[in-house]
Amino acid sequence: MTRPTHINPVEVEVVHKLSDIESSAWNRGVCPNDPFAEYAFLNVLEASESVGRHAGWVPLHLLAKRANTVVGAAPLYLKNNSYGEYIFDWGWAESAHHAGLAYYPKLVSAVPFTPASGRRLLTEDPEVEAALIAAMHGVAQATHAHSVHILFMTEPELNLLASTPEWIGRLTHQFHWDNDGYADFEHWLSRFRARKRKEVRRERMAASKTGATIRMLRGDQITGAHWAAIAQFYADTTARKQAMAYLNPEFFELAPSQLAHTALAFVAEVDNRVVAASLCFQRGTHLYGRYWGCEPAYRSLHFELCYHAPIAACIQAGWTHFEAGAQGLHKLQRGLAPAKTYSAHHLGHKGLHQAVATAVQAENAQVLKELEWLNNRSPFHRTPPKPR
Repeated sequence: MTRPTHINPVEVEVVHKLSDIESSAWNRGVCPNDPFAEYAFLNVLEASESVGRHAGWVPLHLLAKRANTVVGAAPLYLKNNSYGEYIFDWGWAESAHHAGLAYYPKLVSAVPFTPASGRRLLTEDPEVEAALIAAMHGVAQATHAHSVHILFMTEPELNLLASTPEWIGRLTHQFHWDNDGYADFEHWLSRFRARKRKEVRRERMAASKTGATIRMLRGDQITGAHWAAIAQFYADTTARKQAMAYLNPEFFELAPSQLAHTALAFVAEVDNRVVAASLCFQRGTHLYGRYWGCEPAYRSLHFELCYHAPIAACIQAGWTHFEAGAQGLHKLQRGLAPAKTYSAHHLGHKGLHQAVATAVQAENAQVLKELEWLNNRSPFHRTPPKPR
C-alpha cells in the first residue's frame, strides 16, 4: 500500500490582492537573489494600480497551505492581452483568431513588465509544486481561460513541466554577465580582444568627458529628486519609443518607501541636476538592470550607466550575476554573453496546442543555432584571463 507523502494534504487558495497575504509567508519561497518575485515589488505594482483589471493584469495569486501553514505560492494573473510579457505569443493569438478560436482570456504566471528569470513556483517541495500546477489548471477552468503560460521560469521548472505533453517548453535568449572572480574591471577587460577592449575604454572615456559626476546610489541615497528624475526619464523614453508606459507615476511615488531595500541607481549629475540614470534592482548576489533615460545631450552615457558601471559594481561587491534586460544585440560587444531563458505553455484547444508545439520545437532548434552563432562572435579571447 502506497503511503501519502504527508498526512496533511496541500490545499491551494486563490488570493486576489497581495496585501491580503503576510509578506513573510509569501517571501518564504522566493529565491534570495530575486528582487522581483518578492512581495514588496509585486505589491507596489498592485498598490500603484500599474497592474489590475484596467491594465489587463488581474491578480489571481496562488497560496499553497498544509495544515494552515503557507508552504508555497505562485504569482498568477488573468489577462485579456499579451502586453508587458516579453515572451511573445501574438502569432499564436492571430493563428487562433484565423481558425475561429478564442485565445483570450489567458492565465500568466510571471512578474509583470519584468523580463528577469526566477522561480515562479515559490517552493522547493515537489508535492507543493504539483499542487500549484494543478491549481493553475483549475483556475483556468474556473475563469474560462484558454491557456496557461509560465514565463522566465528556471530551467528545473521547465524540465519539470516539459517532461509531460500537457506543457510546451519554449527557449528564448537574453544577454547576461557572470562573475568569474574578477579582481577589478581591468581584469575583466583582459578577457576582451585588443580592439574590443579599446572600444570599451573609449566608451568609458566618452562618459567621463561629458563632465557629469557618475555615482551608484542605493536605498535612502536615492532621494525624492532622483526618483522624480527617473520617473520623468521613464516617461520620456517610453514616449520617444512609442512604447506603453506600464508603470504609472504612483509606482515611482511608492518605490522610495517600499523598494529602498532592493533599488539601486546609477546616476549622472551636472550642477546637482540629474541628466541620466539607470534604475536597477539588487538582491543577494544578483543585479538586474531595468530602466534607463537621459536628457538628449547625454545619450552617450547609455553604455556606461547600463553596462560598464553595473559590471564594475558587481566586481567590487562580489555579486555573481547581472541581467541587463531583454533583447539588445549591442550587449554582446560589451561582454554580456548569450543566455537561455525559459517559458512553458499549455493551450486548452488540443489542435492549437499541437500546432504551437510543432512550431516551438522548430523555434527552439533555431534558438540553439543562434546561440552558437552569437557565442562565436563574442568580444573575448578564446581562453579566459589568468586569475590575479
